[in-house]
Amino acid sequence: MRASEFNELRSLARVVHHKSFARAAAELRVSPSALSQTIRSLEERLGMRLLNRTTRSVAPTEAGSRLVQRVAPALGELQAAVGELNLLRDKPAGLLRINAPRMAAHQLLAPMLGEFYRKHPEIVLDIVAEDAITDVIADGFDAGIRLGEKLEKDMVAFPVTGMLELAAVATPAYFNRHGEPQHPRDLQKHRCINIRMPTTGGLYRWEFEKGRRSLEIAVEGPLIVNDPALALQGALDGLGIAYIFADTVRALIQAKKLVRVLADWSPPFAGLYLYYPSRRHTPPALRAFIDFVRARSVR
Repeated sequence: MRASEFNELRSLARVVHHKSFARAAAELRVSPSALSQTIRSLEERLGMRLLNRTTRSVAPTEAGSRLVQRVAPALGELQAAVGELNLLRDKPAGLLRINAPRMAAHQLLAPMLGEFYRKHPEIVLDIVAEDAITDVIADGFDAGIRLGEKLEKDMVAFPVTGMLELAAVATPAYFNRHGEPQHPRDLQKHRCINIRMPTTGGLYRWEFEKGRRSLEIAVEGPLIVNDPALALQGALDGLGIAYIFADTVRALIQAKKLVRVLADWSPPFAGLYLYYPSRRHTPPALRAFIDFVRARSVR
């Protein structure tokens, strides 16, 4: 149906409902003369009179009455559909899909969920926690969280954490037995816990930097995992050295359950960002989520 045809049928239905061109025109926000011309155009196109008009009243002909009876349910459904869209435009509601690394999902998003739902009970969050690099547009996500160094240039993004750093840690008992590495290359003589990369399936080569020097070290050890939480548990169990985000082990280091080594070789780097596609009209649910997270982000 063309837009003009929909407008003609809707106009006819409102005139029949109000039994008045003036009242129907007021509802439709057009002039009575413009409304009258719309009805004439419909009558001419159909080749029959649809309304009987006098100076005092207007009433449908038999053809007009039958036509309105048939199209009224469809017009009502269309108006209801548009009304639902207006609700989505004006009120944060509906499904919102978020992609995030597991660390970010557990440490950043999880503590916010209760407060977010109390503030926005009509929004349904669908959070997918995975460490693979995901194309949020192709995979149907509204937004994602990613390290700043891995952001795509065509995305809108803002930081949700401060700078991050990795920490090489093991138990005091492990270092008492094997000694502490003084240089990243010393790690090749140690038992280390490997991380399998979700994107390539290969093992992560531990990255170090000091001044202008940078190194990538391939390590070996008794455990290979694809989850940093398992690497941490392996370190706590004395299996060897793990190389994981410093924020996750800071309290354990302070409690002397873990010891950090090679700190001067692990400088801070860009932290996590919330990112989303550039849009002229950001959906209210996404805007609510963005504003909520931004208000709680590290400045």
